[in-house]
Amino acid sequence: MNEDFNAGARDSIGILLGLVPFALVFGIAADGAGLSVVQTTVMSAGIFAGTAQLVTVELIGANAGLTIIVVTGIVVNLRMLMYSASIAPHFTDYGKRTRAYLAYFLTDHVYAMSIAEYAAEARSRDKRLYYLGLGVSIWSVWVATTIVGFVLGAGIPESLNLMFAIPLVFLAILIPAIEDLPQVVAALASAVVAIAAAYAVAEFGLPAGVDLLVAAAAGIAAGVTTEGVMGR
Repeated sequence: MNEDFNAGARDSIGILLGLVPFALVFGIAADGAGLSVVQTTVMSAGIFAGTAQLVTVELIGANAGLTIIVVTGIVVNLRMLMYSASIAPHFTDYGKRTRAYLAYFLTDHVYAMSIAEYAAEARSRDKRLYYLGLGVSIWSVWVATTIVGFVLGAGIPESLNLMFAIPLVFLAILIPAIEDLPQVVAALASAVVAIAAAYAVAEFGLPAGVDLLVAAAAGIAAGVTTEGVMGR
């Protein structure tokens, strides 16, 4: 196996430690919503988007309409448009087919780890293989652990609070990536707006995922504004 692919697989280990509880939670939620093990597996393997899957399963369990379920899943995943636009310049040398299957593996974690690796100019890796090392490893564990969670079902006690591990994974990726003042301002602004927007979603019944989009936009605006002020 190529060393660059192996490097991506090794770097995914820290992510997987937090991703496993998330996958277990989804498997349990899918079982509770009445999905079969085949439906649950196909959803994880085909959609491969943890937050969107969890929200979708909750809506299925609540007997929501098909249109609401589909639209909500799309809204939750709209942030992938930003990720795609950001990482696309690193793959311009590849053909459309290659970029198409690379897009399949695009997740929060794969994006964050890949961008951080590409910024490390001291290392010269094959960007595609490193990206695939991350993506394939995370995909494999995600699907397998989803099945485990479904099989275990309600056997996992709620006292374990598996959902607590999810934000820890994102913090572990985010904190090392903050290197200058604009990034600090962007992180703080998005955090404050995310909390306020999450409250608004819960209080006023806004579509799930809107808080993520609003917080991301606020963080970007704050970071760009700070960078501009410092430049002047």
